[in-house]
Amino acid sequence: MGHIWKVQRKTASYEFNTKSLRNFVVHISAAELQTGLIPILRESARKNRVVDLQDLLERFAFDNICKLAFNVDPGCLKGVGNYAGSEFMQAFESAATLSAGRFMYIFMFLYKIKKFFNMGSEMKLKDSIKIVHEFADNIIRSRLQERVERKDEDLLSRFIQDSSNSAEMLRDIIISFILAGRDTTSSLLTWFFWLLSSRPIVVDKILQELEQIRKINSDTDTYSFDELREMQYLHAAISEALRLYPPVPVDTKLCENDDIWPDGTVIKKGWFATYNAYAMGRMESIWGEDCLEYRPERWLDENGMCKQESTFKFPVFHAGPRICLGKDMAYIQMKSVAASVLKRFEFKAVNVKEDAIPEHVLSLTLRMKDGLNVSVTERLIDT
Repeated sequence: MGHIWKVQRKTASYEFNTKSLRNFVVHISAAELQTGLIPILRESARKNRVVDLQDLLERFAFDNICKLAFNVDPGCLKGVGNYAGSEFMQAFESAATLSAGRFMYIFMFLYKIKKFFNMGSEMKLKDSIKIVHEFADNIIRSRLQERVERKDEDLLSRFIQDSSNSAEMLRDIIISFILAGRDTTSSLLTWFFWLLSSRPIVVDKILQELEQIRKINSDTDTYSFDELREMQYLHAAISEALRLYPPVPVDTKLCENDDIWPDGTVIKKGWFATYNAYAMGRMESIWGEDCLEYRPERWLDENGMCKQESTFKFPVFHAGPRICLGKDMAYIQMKSVAASVLKRFEFKAVNVKEDAIPEHVLSLTLRMKDGLNVSVTERLIDT
């Protein structure tokens, strides 16, 4: 089984570095922004309505990752999705939450007892997984029948080209990618917009960069892949938010073989090794005396270009041979959303005390407790 997943990772690594997939990510993000997120924010601004930005971003991210995985839009953001799409999102969220809850048991055998008797949370988990599998299986079954006629840019279409992938394997691959990209970008963007809501100087620098890019390039409503690559200060601002508020704050790896670390620590096969990216991002020994400050400039070199820190110092996307395949795709989406939204809107957090940091939810990702309620104001821009 391990060999199979190594082969699949190699295939995925190739696909994630193709220009066609990058352009597809830009396209689906731009489309969802223009038809979903921006109209919702514009209406909220004009009606002076407070919105939960975290909820909007989570639904936006789920629609996007489903488009990337299946080329199917469940319509969760716009609220016009069919029943199956909405049920799929709810079941996926429930399955992920309940699975993570297993790690919270004081005695691990308790969840196994509940699973054996199919009761409580384990019964609900089983039902949720069934809904997720049925939704994915129906799409995969239909797409396999169209293997020759239909050649989309989504991940499923790319993996179908390998005839050695069974329907079950295709389902597991695609669900894994949805799980990895479902809440990670929305978590970061939530904290990013919260940070910027009290830092107008950083916002002004981002807007100046966007204005400069548009003076050089054609003025359209959305940003191209090349334009997104030019956004060095925005890249630095997002990276700084990732340092302080990593979407996956704690990660655990299972040791495949016995090993000895450089400091002499002995690790045995079957042991779990856990690292805390949240704590690492706030350690003075790693980031200096200003480690608790949000300062995008720490990422810029003397030419204003965003530096690439060692992945072992900045393990938000993991490090080494298991580094996240979707890192570049995540930055594309985050920069696309941040640039398009900041260009048009200004956010002010409501019901948040000055200098108070929102509480976290105990979950797989670093979500805000009670969401991020904001008032929205439109900026005066030339479009």
